[in-house]
Amino acid sequence: MTLPRCTIFTRVANFCRKVLSREESEAEQAVARPQVTVIPREQHAISRKDISENALKVMYRLNKAGYEAWLVGGGVRDLLLGKKPKDFDVTTNATPEQVRKLFRNCRLVGRRFRLAHVMFGPEIIEVATFRGHHEGNVSDRTTSQRGQNGMLLRDNIFGSIEEDAQRRDFTINSLYYSVADFTVRDYVGGMKDLKDGVIRLIGNPETRYREDPVRMLRAVRFAAKLGMRISPETAEPIPRLATLLNDIPPARLFEESLKLLQAGYGYETYKLLCEYHLFQPLFPTITRYFTENGDSPMERIIEQVLKNTDTRIHNDMRVNPAFLFAAMFWYPLLETAQKIAQESGLTYHDAFALAMNDVLDEACRSLAIPKRLTTLTRDIWQLQLRMSR
Repeated sequence: MTLPRCTIFTRVANFCRKVLSREESEAEQAVARPQVTVIPREQHAISRKDISENALKVMYRLNKAGYEAWLVGGGVRDLLLGKKPKDFDVTTNATPEQVRKLFRNCRLVGRRFRLAHVMFGPEIIEVATFRGHHEGNVSDRTTSQRGQNGMLLRDNIFGSIEEDAQRRDFTINSLYYSVADFTVRDYVGGMKDLKDGVIRLIGNPETRYREDPVRMLRAVRFAAKLGMRISPETAEPIPRLATLLNDIPPARLFEESLKLLQAGYGYETYKLLCEYHLFQPLFPTITRYFTENGDSPMERIIEQVLKNTDTRIHNDMRVNPAFLFAAMFWYPLLETAQKIAQESGLTYHDAFALAMNDVLDEACRSLAIPKRLTTLTRDIWQLQLRMSR
């Protein structure tokens, strides 16, 4: 069968277009490929004795199997700052399935970001495959998917360490340590920003915030935690993009709220959240009682609650999230109960019971506070009501 000449021409044209497009893409990537700075062992402070034995085991086994393995993220950042990391993350060119074959104590987690968790009793070493760039013509929705607002709904495109460095959030979190030669690799100027005390987003800030609005919260959290400043270009879009947090699942925002307010630097974090208009999407019930001059009873209560919480944490005392939420929402509860009592004619006790429901229901719409905590919060409020009598 002979194809019509127009059909042959169309196929040849399409083939040429694809080849040229691929060549242009490869050329652009070659030009954009970041220059790596390799910091030898004698020029940095990271020592294997400060790294979890289990993280070392994971990296050694990956290397032995022929894969790359790097310590990355907050663990490297904190070691370079002379701090003790809370956890250790590993990145590799092995796929999650290949990692699972190497470790019997491994399970794969996550749909949005496919990860391998290698479990050693209570300690979990998170192993992530190098992330790759998102090509404009990628149509496989099982590996990459964006929402209409630019948010990454799925990100399982794998790539090289150079691409992975560009896909991370902040420069100070994009430093790679190798147990093969004990060097630190820096593709994005993270060492300089770490030295200068700067929180800087990698790539176009607005695009990266739209991909994952929680990055705005992370910028504030790292600034407060590490005593650093947010670079102007990283800070500028935050106030006008703050409402993007409304698109984040409330369960995820609840987890983020604990990292923000229950890590020992809650008051400093709170001030930055307010400065960048990020507190309102998290706690709309509370900000309703704020005033422009910042001296409302609600704001004074929040300040005292967070300062007391920070003090307890610095003194190695436990802080149950229910006590934190009970204190933070106490003023809105009293105001709501008073309003219900006045408008309905109910006794204050009955109005108080209804107000607890209203305040917690509204709070859970932005933060999915688990039932175990809302139950304890109610108990604390009821006890406080009895004591105040």
